[in-house]
Amino acid sequence: MIEDLRWLGIEWSEGPDCGGDYGPYTQSERRDHYFEAWLRLRDGGFIYPCTCSRKDLAHAATAPNDLDDEPIYPGRCRARSDAASFEEPAGVNWRFRTPDRKDAVTFNDLNLGEQRYLPGTDFGDFLVWRRDDVPAYQLAVVVDDASMRITEVVRGEDLLKSTARQLLLMRALGHSPPDYFHCELVRDAAGARLAKRHDGLSIRHLRESGMTAQTVLEMAGWP
Repeated sequence: MIEDLRWLGIEWSEGPDCGGDYGPYTQSERRDHYFEAWLRLRDGGFIYPCTCSRKDLAHAATAPNDLDDEPIYPGRCRARSDAASFEEPAGVNWRFRTPDRKDAVTFNDLNLGEQRYLPGTDFGDFLVWRRDDVPAYQLAVVVDDASMRITEVVRGEDLLKSTARQLLLMRALGHSPPDYFHCELVRDAAGARLAKRHDGLSIRHLRESGMTAQTVLEMAGWP
């Protein structure tokens, strides 16, 4: 990925290949940061252990609003009050206890304008730590953005709902949120978004097909 981005002419001042003031920049080396956040969430009563299996969740009555989103958690383990008895997160899933449905999460996207999501309706109690002792995406992103002093996040519009979840985590951890700019997705002729899981064309594929970096940038609408 780094090689392909450099081929496009994109440069950066921090990262796993060039270092910086807020490393390490590889998530597998940042467990201490994530674990500290897990402790704060546990002690603050924001998260709870969950032993529901994938089969349990598959049988839940509520389904995700789109194919790329997780189903709304049915709340089977929500009433558990034994979080403080766990010294380590491994062995069970950990979920963030979202607020009541009346408390909407709102934010102004620099590209798409005002956004509003309702916990319990648009999304449910989401994962922050997996039973195999890996911090979930939502927690890792929030911790990294805060510790690396990120001020603006640019990403695809398919992550708008994730932004709402992350804002709840930031609020619980006492972090100031960055600004967000969600881009429209690149889609094929049928309207399906280009993605690895659907064999969408990667930069590496375009590069190996003989395209120049300038051609790829022009296809993406970049000057």
